[in-house]
Amino acid sequence: MMVARFTFTHLSSRDNPRLRLLASLGSRPRERRELGQTLLDGPHLIDCALDAGIALLDVCVSKSGCENPEILALLARLPAEEFPICVPDALFARLSPVDTPTGILARIALPLSEGLKAVERETLIVLDAIQDPGNLGSILRTAAAAGVHLAWLTPGCAQAWSPRALRAGMGAHFRLHIFEQVDALAGLAAYQGKVLAAGTGEKSRIFFDTDLRSSVTWLFGAEGQGISPALLARADEIVRIPMAEGIESLNVGAAAAVCLFEQLRQRREMS
Repeated sequence: MMVARFTFTHLSSRDNPRLRLLASLGSRPRERRELGQTLLDGPHLIDCALDAGIALLDVCVSKSGCENPEILALLARLPAEEFPICVPDALFARLSPVDTPTGILARIALPLSEGLKAVERETLIVLDAIQDPGNLGSILRTAAAAGVHLAWLTPGCAQAWSPRALRAGMGAHFRLHIFEQVDALAGLAAYQGKVLAAGTGEKSRIFFDTDLRSSVTWLFGAEGQGISPALLARADEIVRIPMAEGIESLNVGAAAAVCLFEQLRQRREMS
């Protein structure tokens, strides 16, 4: 019954302008920046986008996906006048930005966030030049799970809305206000809350001993490179995670998870 609900636009040439656009958004960061658009891959991400009120500019389904009950249920959420594209499986695999295509893609405009100013009643995470999109998406997913709503990305970070970062984020992007290419030093100039840098060294203190119940801005830097010296100097404290002897550091995504959930634990105990 659900199959009869849809009128698909069948395309089979990769030179079709609509398909060329999808391919470009999936593989070219410059195209995503210039057009202000990105590609969602998979039913879960598209479902999250629809829940967040994001309009789908184009939907593309593989031939086998046109018979998938989960995908058909998702398509049932689209306005009746929208006609999803249906393409052969081999062509869909060329369009998909992931190694294991799910059978459905959607093109969206990048959501615009307002209010760059750090709000002292809220937790803010500042991600400094984190270049791995998987790590970046994982941190955003963790932040959303810990109740964080605001994320600043400095120049040098991977694109927050790249397909790989989106896939790692598992829909968390749509629960956050994300700002990219942020001058974090300027943004924090008038901030009166506590600024904590996750790091190591003689000047650091174990973060379990730090009161995290008040307003906090967290600084997380790229592995190896760490937080830039200028931004690190803005921190009120450098806090470290205690680890077993012989272990120097954690993956930045794991470190962010430990810090943010310790903060959540302290705040819940207070309430």
